[in-house]
Amino acid sequence: MRGKILLIEDNEQNAYLVNYLLGARQWQVISASDGPSGLRLADEEAPDLILLDIQLPGMDGYEVARRLKSRQALADTPIVAVTSYAMPGDRENCLAAGCTGYIEKPIDPARFADEVEQFLEKSE
Repeated sequence: MRGKILLIEDNEQNAYLVNYLLGARQWQVISASDGPSGLRLADEEAPDLILLDIQLPGMDGYEVARRLKSRQALADTPIVAVTSYAMPGDRENCLAAGCTGYIEKPIDPARFADEVEQFLEKSE
């Protein structure tokens, strides 16, 4: 295994696809289906990167990103928003909340793993 990626995503099909694509590249993907469990897993697992859906039940991804960035142990962990929010200003809102980057849904299976790995390379 190359490292650990935390996926915070409530849609099972999206989670399956991300697991499949990144698993094929030897990444260990751990998954949470909501913000609170994502925050807990981030603290417990110390992932190399966090993929974060913005449209989550209960606590939205913006709040999750802000809370992740406030944790000293996770301050340097890249957070990439993976979201269908693609209106003007949405990318900026993600970055303002603490995300390092932004990937639009629907994800492109041919490019997704490369896009994710670019954020890991930048953080090294």
